[in-house]
Amino acid sequence: MDEDKHKGERIAKVMARAGLCSRRDAEKWVEQGRVKVNGKVIESPALNVSEADKVFVDDKILPRKEQTRLFLYHKPPGLVTSHKDEQGRETVFDHLPENLPRVISVGRLDLNTEGLLLLTNDGELARFLELPATGWQRRYRVRVHGKVNEKRLLALKNGITVEGVRYASIDAKLEKLPEDEKQLNAGANSWISITLREGKNREIRRVMEALGLRVTRLIRTDYGPFSLGKMTRGSVSEVKSDVMKHQIAKYFAGKQEKEGLPKPPLKPKNRKSGKSFSKTPHKPALKKGKNK
Repeated sequence: MDEDKHKGERIAKVMARAGLCSRRDAEKWVEQGRVKVNGKVIESPALNVSEADKVFVDDKILPRKEQTRLFLYHKPPGLVTSHKDEQGRETVFDHLPENLPRVISVGRLDLNTEGLLLLTNDGELARFLELPATGWQRRYRVRVHGKVNEKRLLALKNGITVEGVRYASIDAKLEKLPEDEKQLNAGANSWISITLREGKNREIRRVMEALGLRVTRLIRTDYGPFSLGKMTRGSVSEVKSDVMKHQIAKYFAGKQEKEGLPKPPLKPKNRKSGKSFSKTPHKPALKKGKNK
């Protein structure tokens, strides 16, 4: 490569921005010999490429960088948040509408966890939103079986160590039920609202187990400024471009000079949705806020 080509970007970053995969997966693909640059298989992701270079992945030309898009998905329980599962289980991506672009998830939800999952065609954006340093809160509703000790719940604000793993501050509150529901659920199930920032693997389930509680249902309702609202299970809603750029202004700040993106608006009209998608083409797309 000549001097100008060295001013490009790392190969993994370029692949991620093309919406092909995450940057971490891109590095693995390079190491597996699946990536060629200018006709030659590369062995290390420590390589910069520019628009003048021809990049091939699995002998297919790398698609041009698409405009960044973000989607909200109501994940049903029983689906794996992965493009492929070694055990052959159904994945989130098996159930997405066919008219969606190739997307990756922002973090993961466990097999039996349901609720809000963010999807994007921009691997760099996914990485940015996953980082604890981004500071976005994740909110959940958790149904537990067992006797709830409210003092122990409040103590979670100071963090907790479970089997050698340290979990940062967790805001957990017992939901107050109407009297008729209290009688129906007496001594059985309780609902707890939980807010956290880290989101370590199986964090909520492990912490609840440490408190003597068994999780029987786990729903993520919010991820940062985006909310599940009244989305139905399996539905997908695209976040409007101006809303996305406003809510994730820090990420787009660095891209404005490079790509000439407009500054985010001061007051977004709708923070959650834009276009809706339907899995079954013969049915009309679900409108935001409407139930079946």
